[in-house]
Amino acid sequence: MRLYGTFNGTLVTACLAVIFTLLAPSIFQFFTIITLTQVIGLSILALSLALVWGFGGVLCFGQSAFFGIGAYAYSVAAVNIGGSTGAIFIAILAAAAFAAILGYFVFYGKVSDVYLAVITLTVSLILYSLMRRTSGPEYKIGSALLGGFNGTGSPPLNLPGNGESMLFPMQTFYVSMGILIIAYVFSGWLVTTKFGRVCISIRENEVRAELLGYDTRLYKLAIFSISAGIAGLGGVLFCIGVTRVTPDVFSLGQSALAIIWVIVGGRMTLIGPILATFVLYFLTSSLGSQQLLNANLVLGVILVVFVLLVPNGVVPTIAGWFDQRRAKRYSRHKERRIKMRKHRSAG
Repeated sequence: MRLYGTFNGTLVTACLAVIFTLLAPSIFQFFTIITLTQVIGLSILALSLALVWGFGGVLCFGQSAFFGIGAYAYSVAAVNIGGSTGAIFIAILAAAAFAAILGYFVFYGKVSDVYLAVITLTVSLILYSLMRRTSGPEYKIGSALLGGFNGTGSPPLNLPGNGESMLFPMQTFYVSMGILIIAYVFSGWLVTTKFGRVCISIRENEVRAELLGYDTRLYKLAIFSISAGIAGLGGVLFCIGVTRVTPDVFSLGQSALAIIWVIVGGRMTLIGPILATFVLYFLTSSLGSQQLLNANLVLGVILVVFVLLVPNGVVPTIAGWFDQRRAKRYSRHKERRIKMRKHRSAG
């Protein structure tokens, strides 16, 4: 199965994202810019799932577990250390470390892919139920109350080394877009390395990769942990955008949405799930302002339609269409050249 896009294409897309970042404040209203920060966090969640599922072949139904761990770890750490810079790294490490521990028992326990999906989803739901029961004053880490189903506040970003200098919403948007671009370029680079190529080969045929001498369990554990760290980073930006984190980040709905974004955008690409997140988020938001159609029903219909009619997702399908047109043009050009040569040789 083809993987769409090259690292050069990734860099071109990143440049377009930089242009969008610079133009967005003059295009969108201030409230939309604030909302975009939340969507950026969700798009990083979709990117992490596309990385581990589309390129690593590991279907993680509970990717929102690492997303939520990152969000809570950031909020708790930022309150206790009085700054966001160190808290961001703590959140990424917390999500990646949790995934590494869970993944060790799963992959080295030779759990099948189906059970892996169920286990990750179960872990996410356990965390959802657990965090909802932390509403008492005794449930706190340091000076940060967990807050139960009401959640806990998430401090805004601040200048590195200066916890008193908070960033304004527009500055937070710029930083968030910069982080999204870096995460996207990093993921695009990772899949082109030897490590990424081995992960892709394991996804295609794990037995063959083992016969070639690769420790498939180690590679799957590594990409599982890396994607969890990226998901945790997405959780950080999301909770900063909404200014607090609640147990809903672990919910079944959040896990399902991430899968829908990846399926619609195309799991064999990295940019597709990101674009699908932006489009579907604002689509469901607009549907929420009217009473005629249910937003969840619309999402369900979109998922069914894409699974049946566009199984590869939007971006791979469009790329495949352009490839077919290019191949036809090349074929026609080649036929004309052959006819011209025959005509010249006959003359």
